[in-house]
Formats: sequence, C-alpha cells, structure tokens
Amino acid sequence: MSEPLTLLYGGTFDPIHLGHLAIARAARDALRATVRLMPAADPPHRATPGAAAAHRARMVELAVAGERGLCVDRRELRRDGPSYSVDTLRELRAALGERAPVALLVGADSFLGLPAWKEWRALFALAHLVVAERPGRALEDAPAELAQAVAGRWTACADDLRRAPAGRLFRLVHPLHPASASAIRAAIR
Repeated sequence: MSEPLTLLYGGTFDPIHLGHLAIARAARDALRATVRLMPAADPPHRATPGAAAAHRARMVELAVAGERGLCVDRRELRRDGPSYSVDTLRELRAALGERAPVALLVGADSFLGLPAWKEWRALFALAHLVVAERPGRALEDAPAELAQAVAGRWTACADDLRRAPAGRLFRLVHPLHPASASAIRAAIR
C-alpha cells in the first residue's frame, strides 16, 4: 500500500506566471498529489527578488485560488536566513516523520545546478526529486558528480515515489509554456 505524497514546488515566483502553473498542474496530475507552491523568502542562488516575500506569496495565493490540488506553503517565509532546500526538507521531515514520502519539484536548470546547492547530496535522503524538463536542457548532460549521484535513482513510475520516503528521481513531462519570470520583469520595467 502506498502513502500520500507530500510534494513541494519551491521558487522565487517573482512573479508567478503561467509556466509555473503549467508545471504545477502537470505534477499534480502525473503524481496524483497536491502541489504545495513554496515561495523562497531569501533565495540563495540568485539575485534578491524585486518583490518582497510576503507579496510574492500573496501573488501565488491569488494564482492558485480555486485550483484543485494546488496550494501555498509559507514555511520558508517563517524562517530567518537563506531559503536552503536542505533546511526546509529537514524541517518537513521532522514534522512528517522518516517514513512519509516527500518530493521536491525542481526545473531542469535547478536540477543541473544541484552541485552548487548547500549539502545537495543530503537531498536524496530527505526527498525524491521530480524534475520538470525544459527544451534545450538535456538532463543526461548533468555534471559528472551529479550524474554519478543520481545513477540508478530514476523511475518512470509515479507510484514508486509513494513506496519509499526519498531517494528516487522522476522526470516530469509537461506542456511547454514560453513564459519566464525574467521576461515578465523586463516587460514591466
């Protein structure tokens, strides 16, 4: 018997756009799980967002209002300091227990950049990774240390993510959407 999957989708969401929502919906449908969109308070791997964390969270709330299976998770906004995924997942693990299946939804760019993340190897003991593909970013072109760390972890079966608490990788195929937060910010400027 499989357990419910806790699925987090973190990001700056500065601003949230239709591409984010397309990925969240695709994950919801493919994994039959509620997607918790989690705005980063202080994203450590990029420039300071233009909008304050509380405003970005409110934008996400407005964007997912009435959407089945999508909700906002504000846990990173309640913590001081940089929003490191490893810290967030440890906090979630402490709340849910060691046996609950947990997954972190990331884009292909973030996945390929994992070796730059704080304690990135620890992520595999804390959660599954769901990787949303992006055109022109072949996941097979991962840096050698990442490729070695994920060898044998890939699964094509969504139910595998419910059968274990962490450690697997799932490739999310989703409808492509041309929206990007940086293009939206540039248009606003």
